[in-house]
Amino acid sequence: MKNTECVAFLQWALPQRDMRWPGFRKVRRQVCRRIGRRLCELGLPDVAAYRAYLEQNTAEWHVLDSACRITISRFYRDRNVFESLQNAVLPVLARAAIERGASELSCLSVGCASGEEAYSLKLLWEFQLARVHTALELRVSAIDSHPKMLERARRGCYQAGSLEDLPEAWRRSAFEPSDSVYCLRRQFRNGVCFTHGDVRHTLPAGPFDLVLCRNLVFTYFVESLQRKILGHLHARMHEAAALVVGIHESLPEHCIGFRPWDAVRCTYRRIQGP
Repeated sequence: MKNTECVAFLQWALPQRDMRWPGFRKVRRQVCRRIGRRLCELGLPDVAAYRAYLEQNTAEWHVLDSACRITISRFYRDRNVFESLQNAVLPVLARAAIERGASELSCLSVGCASGEEAYSLKLLWEFQLARVHTALELRVSAIDSHPKMLERARRGCYQAGSLEDLPEAWRRSAFEPSDSVYCLRRQFRNGVCFTHGDVRHTLPAGPFDLVLCRNLVFTYFVESLQRKILGHLHARMHEAAALVVGIHESLPEHCIGFRPWDAVRCTYRRIQGP
C-alpha cells in the first residue's frame, strides 16, 4: 500500500470517527501498517476496496477505530511534567484536599495504555510526597479502550526500556526482575485501578483532584469532541483541581472552565464554569 493512498484514505476516514488528520501525520506509518494487515485478512486488494467494504459493513468501523489507537507509553514520560507535579502542583492539591477533610487525593489517567503513566504518578507520590502528606493516600483511576493494554497494565510487568526514564533508586526499590521483564511490587500497584472504556463515551465518576489527559484527546480528536470531553472532565473535577495535557498540546481557544496554572507548562486549573 502506497503512503499517498493510505494518507488519502485516512483523511477520508478519520473525521467520520471524530478524529483529526493532523494528529496522525507523524504516526501514520504505524496506522498504515495495521490497515495493510487488515486488508490482507479481508483479502482486499487496496484501500479503495476497503473504503467500499466499510460503507457496506458498519461493524468494520470499530475494527478501523482500533487500528487507529496509538499506544506509545513509558514510565516518567516527559520528565519535566512529573517534576512540575512534584514541586508545584501536587503539594497545592494535597493542601486543598486536607483543608476539605479528605483522606485521599484522587487522580485520573485518561488513555492510560499499559499503565506506565498511572504507575509513574503512584511512584512519584510514594517516593517524594507521601512522607510529607501523611494524612493522604493517593488513588489513581485509569481508563483505556484497548483490552490488551489494560491486561498488561494490571500485570504491571515491563521491558527494561520502559523504565529508562525513572530515577535509578526508584527502579531498584519498586521493581523486581522476573524472567526477561521487571514487575512492579504489589505495594506500588495498590491504589491504582484500571477500567475499560472509551473516553469519547464514558469516564469514571470522580470527583478528581488531578486529571492527566496527555497525548490523546487534544492530539487525535476533532475540536468539537475535545470540547465535549473537556465538559465531562470539568464536571468530574474538584474546584481548583489540575488538568495536565501533553507538552505539545493545548486546550481549544476560548475554552471555558480552565485557566493556565501559573508558571507550570501544559497544566490548567479548573475554575467555575459550565
